Amino acid sequence: MPVDFKLYLITDRKQIKMPLPEAVRLALSGGVRAIQVREKDLPVRELLSLSRELRVLTKEFGAKLFINDQVDIAVAVEADGIHLGHQSMPASAVRKIVGNKMTIGVSTHNIEEARAAEAEGADFITFGPIFETPSKQKMGNPVGLEAIKDVKRAINIPIFALGGIHGRNIGHVLWAGAYGVSMISAIFGAEDIKKKAKNITEMIKIVDRSICVECGRR
Repeated sequence: MPVDFKLYLITDRKQIKMPLPEAVRLALSGGVRAIQVREKDLPVRELLSLSRELRVLTKEFGAKLFINDQVDIAVAVEADGIHLGHQSMPASAVRKIVGNKMTIGVSTHNIEEARAAEAEGADFITFGPIFETPSKQKMGNPVGLEAIKDVKRAINIPIFALGGIHGRNIGHVLWAGAYGVSMISAIFGAEDIKKKAKNITEMIKIVDRSICVECGRR
């Protein structure tokens, strides 16, 4: 399915100083149009309740809602998509459950996983960590910008750069070939979530325009 957003915001309520729905509303008010609910430690009933609340919020703003790994919850709340880990149920199996009603994203960390995700029917991937980041230390060392270029040449689906992405390096990852960026703390860890979200969404638009101009000259 087509991917019509450039900023993919992942939740982590432990990094937020307010209730998660309030923080999500601020991010949406700032222009974010895709939210992934990733609260792995929540009991199923609590996660379902939270996802329902965020489904209402995202619909209010015309934004997409993705649920991490829990296909049953994604179906129950009529989410727009499901996000899978590279060791989760394959995208091909999830597609048999959800059909073409949902967009499927897959987390990847190297070119082999990226190729496998595309072959299994993923609509897009997150790829990283690109830069050093505490939240992704367990995923290994940063892969760097050159890895984005390599994956871009290897697959045809959108790549969302993940890991240590912030306002100062967005341009670098987009110029390297990433379709968009995925974040957690850069927005949810900000003092002013709405302002930060607005600044980042505007920055992505500016970089995209400059890339389009440069491509038009070639």
